[in-house]
Amino acid sequence: MIHVQHLSKHFKLYAKPSDRLKEVFLRRPLHTTHIALRDISFHVQAGETLGILGQNGAGKSTLLKLLSGVLLPDAGQLDIQGRVTGLLELGTGFDLQLTGRQNIMTNGLLIGMSATEIHERESSIIEFAELGAFIDEPLRTYSSGMTMRLAFAIAIHAQPQAFLIDEALSVGDGHFQQKCIKRIRQFKEQGGAIIFVSHDLNAVKQICDRALVLDAGDIVYEGDPESAVNAYNRILARLDEATAEQESAARRQHAYGTKEAVILDATLVGQDSLVDLLSSGEQAHFRVTYMTQKDLPKLTLGFVIRDRFGQDVFGINTHYLQQSLPSTTEQRHCVEFAFPMHLAPGKYTLTLALHGDEHHLEACYHWVDNYLTFEVAGLKNPPFAGLTYLPTQLVNLHSEPHTSQSQPH
Repeated sequence: MIHVQHLSKHFKLYAKPSDRLKEVFLRRPLHTTHIALRDISFHVQAGETLGILGQNGAGKSTLLKLLSGVLLPDAGQLDIQGRVTGLLELGTGFDLQLTGRQNIMTNGLLIGMSATEIHERESSIIEFAELGAFIDEPLRTYSSGMTMRLAFAIAIHAQPQAFLIDEALSVGDGHFQQKCIKRIRQFKEQGGAIIFVSHDLNAVKQICDRALVLDAGDIVYEGDPESAVNAYNRILARLDEATAEQESAARRQHAYGTKEAVILDATLVGQDSLVDLLSSGEQAHFRVTYMTQKDLPKLTLGFVIRDRFGQDVFGINTHYLQQSLPSTTEQRHCVEFAFPMHLAPGKYTLTLALHGDEHHLEACYHWVDNYLTFEVAGLKNPPFAGLTYLPTQLVNLHSEPHTSQSQPH
């Protein structure tokens, strides 16, 4: 359906617009070259969804513009069978002065629909977009979510063979996002090819059959979605020293205690992902390094996991686990925990504390709010509702004969 072979694209960057003209007359380069894509090759079959991950500037949007015909490649070949439509930059192909209804006609023509096709599908497009009376209002009065509704409705009703999606769904409300995802799955089941670009890693895992990771214009990984998400997060984990120092300073601002024992470092990673993005049900490995200023009997280390609303989800400490901690001075001590991450997809924080005995109320040595952040995306468990998965077994299933009882007269 979509075959890409050795595709490359570069852009000339000028310090100021006049340098373009000077370059022509002076006949010497006054630009720098930015390589957006370098020797890219992949394919997407009918009925397959390919996810594309990468940091901002990795080349994702450039690739979609090449596939949609907005840009021309410098080298390589593109072979796309059938009509291609999609959602690229929000509002592309729209006229803000025209009404939503008028934009259905103009945008439909731009993406390859005939006037007859547009008239036949106009009512279905309007119904799907759920814009009501706003369909006859100028597009300049629309919110970004309303614009996305109209753009998606037009694009999917063009009945393409290949559909390109670039982050546009992120501006819609939850109800319409669910509606779009359902329609995308129907499109896939009907044999359509989809290329899906998103920073929503959970959506990539749920929707895509395969995914590739772009970094600085190169494909650095291609494979199953979960492994691709892990590869992408290893790229994001490459923090420079300045960023690490900023995070360290922020943690110090939310810390208190006597500092007779101090948390030096902590990491939480998935057993499979090797980064701080885990699947629900994946084994988590949590390691804390600390030092003490003097011998502290009954030293305890505890942690609390909180959701994005700040609610305590789970907490435990070494006292409850009946484990004593060493407190010899002039040594670094490491504590390692392991537990299954049976939490629903979402973002969480982890608060740490070194204290005496059972809790921190009497002897709090070092308490740090939100020391770590991590994310849960995707499921290793069966699908479930709510915040946490409780391992459940069906232990009995049987049938009994029905006996009718005579009713009293």
